[in-house]
Order: sequence, then C-alpha cells, then structure tokens
Amino acid sequence: MTTRTLTLPALDPATVTPRTSSAYPTEEFRKVTSGRAKRALGDAVGLTTFGVNLTTLPPGSASALRHWHKRQDEFVFVLSGELTLVTDAGEQVLGPGMCAGFPGGVPDGHHLVNRSTVPATYLEVGDRLPGDATNYPGLDLLVRASATGWKYTHLDGRPYD
Repeated sequence: MTTRTLTLPALDPATVTPRTSSAYPTEEFRKVTSGRAKRALGDAVGLTTFGVNLTTLPPGSASALRHWHKRQDEFVFVLSGELTLVTDAGEQVLGPGMCAGFPGGVPDGHHLVNRSTVPATYLEVGDRLPGDATNYPGLDLLVRASATGWKYTHLDGRPYD
C-alpha cells in the first residue's frame, strides 16, 4: 500500500485522535460507554451543521445511554463487527452494511451495544440544530443544549454536581 499525505478537505481517519471520555455526570452513567472511541471526522474537516463520528465499541460497551433527541436526527451505519440495536420496540442485530435512523422528536429510546467478542465500528451522523434536548427513558437524567454547551440535570431540574 502506498503512503499518501492528504490535505483538507481529505483526511485519513486514523489521524484524528479518538475521544474515549464521556460527559455523563456520574461514574455509573459513564461506565456504560467505557472503552468507546469516537473520532470526530466532521469536526476535523470543518463541518458545522452536522457531525460525523467514526466510533468503535469494544465488546461489552454501548454507544450511549438509551436516549432520544427532541430535535436532532441521528443515523448510524455499521462498518465492521456486530452491534445490537436496542429501541423501545425491542432488539435487532446489525452487521456490516446495515444502518438505522432516528428522527428527532420521536420518543424512541435507542442505543447500540456490542454483545459480541470482537470490536465493532460504525459511522454516526447527526445534525446540530440549536435547541436540542436529550431524554433518557428510565433514568433520572435530562440534557439540554445551551450557549455554553450541554447542561445535565435531574428530571426535577436540579443540576448534577
């Protein structure tokens, strides 16, 4: 294979440092996504109206807590491995070449879980509409977009400390 030096607007995803941390407000919430590695490809190429992440989940990890967005559309496309899509309607196994979409405003809690024995990688795409909020069915957690970033609160509106 020939080594190539790419310049924007092209890039090699391997050159984008993966984010392995989570902004969830408690360790209990953060451990669900332990090991998840997201490469923010959209940010790296200067996209501002939608995001694109190349995400890898090791065995036992989840994409997020089960959630749904008030405004943001989401789309995922599996590149490798096997992921279990968990929604309010139940579970489905997705493999390479399969995809799923989640329209904003539809209260269908969803996330991906790697229940296999090998890592799985997928692309996730979401818009960046202002005024988004995220609901987490069954959890004492709400997230609202603000001018300074995401604000995590309890269901009664109290902030997480």
